[in-house]
Amino acid sequence: MGREVFFPNPNRKPSGYSPASRVDKVVHLSGQVGLDNNGVLVGEGNCKAQAEQCFKNLEAALKAAGGEMDDLVKVTCFLVNVSDYEAYASVRQKLFPSSGPASSTVVIKALVKPEFLIEIEGVAVLQQPFGAA
Repeated sequence: MGREVFFPNPNRKPSGYSPASRVDKVVHLSGQVGLDNNGVLVGEGNCKAQAEQCFKNLEAALKAAGGEMDDLVKVTCFLVNVSDYEAYASVRQKLFPSSGPASSTVVIKALVKPEFLIEIEGVAVLQQPFGAA
């Protein structure tokens, strides 16, 4: 059973890591920030807009690996400002109104770029193993 990596946008492959890494039914999703497909920050200074983009990016990576948002079993959110928790939580609640994935939120000092207010990573378990029809 090997590991397969996935890139939702083949024109923007990151160096040194994969947005999604899948072994059998388990997909690990790298932390996503509020960059769109062109690498432009969505919602500068706006955590809610960045959270929405983070989840769009997670969904794109998950779809590339053969999954969907309902397959998420765990998300971890990294916030720079604790005051942004409600904005993030409102986006998560809208996406998962009844039985969402397990979730952790960690308040941190900084992300890799000062304009990033939030980063979200995830783990999914798919219904079918890799290569199953």
